[in-house]
Amino acid sequence: MYLRSTPRRNKDGSVVRYLQLAHNAWDPATKRSKVQVIYNFGRDDASNRQALIRLAASVVKILEPAQLLDVAADGLEFVDSRPFGAVWVLDALWRQLELDGTFRRMRRDGALDPEAERVLFALVASRALAGWADPPTEVARWVTEDVFVDGLPATTEDACQKVTEWLCEVSGRLQEEVFHRVADRLDLKADLLFFESAHGGPQPGLGLDGDPPCSGPEDSPSLAPPSGCHEAHQTVIGLAVARTGIPLRVWRWPGCTDDAAMIRQAKEDMKGWTLSRVIRTADRGCPIAADRHPPRTDDDHHYIVGAKLRSGSAVADAALSRQGRYHHVAANLRVKEVHIAADERFVICCDARTAQRDAEVRTRLVEELSALIDDTDRLSLAERTDLHMEISANPRMRRYLRLTPGRLLRIDVKAVKAEENLDGKYLVRTTDLELPAEEVALGYMGLLECERGWRDLLAGLRRLQSRGEPGECGHLLLTWLSLLLVRIAESRTGLPWSALRREFDRIKLGTFAACAGVLRQRTEITEEQYELLAALGLAPPPRIVQISPPDG
Repeated sequence: MYLRSTPRRNKDGSVVRYLQLAHNAWDPATKRSKVQVIYNFGRDDASNRQALIRLAASVVKILEPAQLLDVAADGLEFVDSRPFGAVWVLDALWRQLELDGTFRRMRRDGALDPEAERVLFALVASRALAGWADPPTEVARWVTEDVFVDGLPATTEDACQKVTEWLCEVSGRLQEEVFHRVADRLDLKADLLFFESAHGGPQPGLGLDGDPPCSGPEDSPSLAPPSGCHEAHQTVIGLAVARTGIPLRVWRWPGCTDDAAMIRQAKEDMKGWTLSRVIRTADRGCPIAADRHPPRTDDDHHYIVGAKLRSGSAVADAALSRQGRYHHVAANLRVKEVHIAADERFVICCDARTAQRDAEVRTRLVEELSALIDDTDRLSLAERTDLHMEISANPRMRRYLRLTPGRLLRIDVKAVKAEENLDGKYLVRTTDLELPAEEVALGYMGLLECERGWRDLLAGLRRLQSRGEPGECGHLLLTWLSLLLVRIAESRTGLPWSALRREFDRIKLGTFAACAGVLRQRTEITEEQYELLAALGLAPPPRIVQISPPDG
């Protein structure tokens, strides 16, 4: 029994097709098979096709699952299921920024296989989804066995290694090409850059725009370590970050390179990138933040640093004592500029999300402390003293502990109240007397947003160094490209990558095999996932991702 579509010609010459349910019956008189029509569905139009769909659904209800598999697509068989959504989102952003075309144009004839661009994307995606510094062997296995990368069903360790080494050869030109492509697509305000550096671990010489050059004439001028340098075995990694928190370029220098030399090279390398100045930006934990007057190379070089409001320093106390009104500069950010010195500006920032997180952390710490000191009045003085010393060894918890004149352990209510007043607040200071307070705050916020991926970058680099992986400058570039995609996704959605990855990885890709070939179909997309895709400016992935004929 089968469904057939029969053509009939009208009087005006047009052809109309009719749907019929039929089966072939053997006619002993004519000794041939004869078509017998069981039911006429009428003309082959949309309404009748909907009737067929309803009929098929009613038939499916009475079939067992095994029977359904037998009749569907010549015996459809489930093969496997893989996470699909997150890698598809990264690939869509990659194509949206036209990075696929950029890298194809940069590939030298004969230097790499035609599929090298797909291998490059897989290496970049692996940093965001599987690990920030996986060796080529693990990446090749990840592509082949764990995920679905469009256009790259499988790859090898050798292919991954070749692409990684190629990146070293085109380092300078590659970063400039990516910058212009991204700046054009995202309309970046690239007249101002925030520059940050951090020390990595021991290294034998990494060669990315630094000490010594890895290979090829396309690398930027290198900074050789000065004679007698005792920190040449370490590396300083610098990151140029746009005011929106998008990483635009990465450098590496010997550990003893001073700030002035790094700034000079950064400005030289980016002078053709329509930039007017570079502002040195550092986190609160950086040594520059502890210096009252960090050095400047020239009048065009300023710095933006964070200072701890909880430090009890004269600057922090003076900033908190100044009166003023906060005003909103972003959805979760309020700022207030306070005047303390003539040659430096101070901006107090209040981040609502950070305030909530600070309150949650403090509540948990106070609850843990309360559990520790409950019923301690019955203990001996020696026992209470031992417990007091134990708690004092925890710097986060001891701030909320008070010792009474009678040597009893209590929660310091005044300290808790004082901490509540500082929830979500931090102090940003700058020598730039012209930059608006809003730009100062947003620039520092951009650094903080990049810092999470930055810590992973440094940790991954140290793992590579400890293993002695070749092509380490290529690995650093791969991580920068991965951080670029991640930060674009975060800036568009307002969510951290960990939350986005978790949500999108719920979109799975099922692989089914049949006599007619292989079918790959994604799972249904939820309303929340549709909203996130819209925020990213991406259309949903197709329901049927791939249909391919059987091998051979």
